Amino acid sequence: MTVTFRPAERHEVGAIVALLQDDMLGSAREGSDLETYLAAFDRMTTEGGNRLIVGIDGNQVVATYQLTFISGLSLRAARRAQIESVRVSSDLRGQGIGHRMIEDAVQRAREAGCSLIQLTMNKSRTDSARFYGDLGFTPSHIGYKRNLI
Repeated sequence: MTVTFRPAERHEVGAIVALLQDDMLGSAREGSDLETYLAAFDRMTTEGGNRLIVGIDGNQVVATYQLTFISGLSLRAARRAQIESVRVSSDLRGQGIGHRMIEDAVQRAREAGCSLIQLTMNKSRTDSARFYGDLGFTPSHIGYKRNLI
């Protein structure tokens, strides 16, 4: 299997949403109104620091992640990359696609001048925690979220 990573295209949004829905948490929190996701994709493409990436095998979307670049003053004015919505098709997990996907994100972050890459994940995802640890991520912070709606 040869998976290549590239920026997502609008016609792939449905396949990306299917990946987001393809797990225990996503199946309960993602919706079915594709227009909402298409509008979000359109907003993302106009934001200069936002990238939605897909992993393609043949012409099938098998993986996805979002990468956002954040400029700041802390850490000596470090630019950082935030990785979110990391998904690999459930029937393809354990084949190294996730490792290659994270390496793709790291390379894109370096090319964008970032000195740090960070992520948050739901603490119930114990397999994901092990996966990220194996890739050199450290659980150095505690994250908080607050719903605004």
